Amino acid sequence: MPFSVTLDEKIARARADLRIGVPIVLRDGTTDWAVSAIETLSSERLAQIRDMSGALHLALTDRRAETLAAPPYDGDLVRIAVPADAPATWVHAMADPSLDLQVPMKGPFQYMREGQAIADRAAISLCKGAGLLPGAVFAPMSGAMDGLVQLDVFDVMAAAAKRMPLDLISGARVPLLASENSKVHVYRKRDGGEEHYAIEVGNPARDQPVLSRLHSACFTGDIMGSLKCDCGAQLQAAMAQIGAEGAGVLLYLNQEGRGIGLANKMRAYSLQDQGFDTVEANHRLGFEDDERDFKLGAEILRALGFKSTRLMTNNPSKVAKMEEAGVSVAERVPLQVGRTTQNTDYLDVKAKKSGHLF
Repeated sequence: MPFSVTLDEKIARARADLRIGVPIVLRDGTTDWAVSAIETLSSERLAQIRDMSGALHLALTDRRAETLAAPPYDGDLVRIAVPADAPATWVHAMADPSLDLQVPMKGPFQYMREGQAIADRAAISLCKGAGLLPGAVFAPMSGAMDGLVQLDVFDVMAAAAKRMPLDLISGARVPLLASENSKVHVYRKRDGGEEHYAIEVGNPARDQPVLSRLHSACFTGDIMGSLKCDCGAQLQAAMAQIGAEGAGVLLYLNQEGRGIGLANKMRAYSLQDQGFDTVEANHRLGFEDDERDFKLGAEILRALGFKSTRLMTNNPSKVAKMEEAGVSVAERVPLQVGRTTQNTDYLDVKAKKSGHLF
């Protein structure tokens, strides 16, 4: 009997291949598409694809399309033909705003408006899941494509819509500055995705609302002491308050840069240096305002045996997502710390555009 690979395993392989510049195959029922992530597409790979296929096109989100003044005819995305003589630098510049000045003349564009765009949506979803810029190149293929991961686009979209279970991988006692009586629990998505952590202080009662903080990883703020955000100060303040009360849980989710990853966060910071605010920078990269999944925090709390929480946050969206995921928020505990001259504008944008309460 041949060894079988599940759909979730194939999708995980597809994300890994896109990250290293290997194409995948997406089938939409009418066409087999060889798909490459724009960010990792090399000149050599582009030439190879052209030798094997006919007309190429690329897919970008409506957010990136707005920056390019390209009408998103498919609603949430745009499909643009790749000129036959366009080099890889032109393709990269279509998705990466850091190259906008280097390659200012990209148009006029020829748009793809016929047929369905479900393969394009599936590819953008896979690119986001791989931590890449949300853009892909498509080449219609015929004949054998041995060695490439091959997926049905309807399966990809169905998998993206379902919740991937979290498994408890390990846990141990770790004495901390905030409290020597602390444990760290490590959870991992079943598809091999990012690991997330629950730091449990003391022995909080499972039948009472637990004091908790849902904190998104911030390498620059939490570890390096960046003054561009208030993340590090919030992390320390939350741990100090949990330690002072003697019981609580800090949920540390690996969703850097509002869920776009550290590399894209640095791209966003570069755009902020050009005068764009946090939301505008994310949009120019092709992302939504916030790509995080706050329901992960609720799933971990439930796995630990908690049904309600006193949630330390200034973000009403976290409260809503907790409630939606089945964890009652008995109280929103404000956490207003870390304002500096360097991050005042950033905090004001969070309040104005993201509804944070300060």
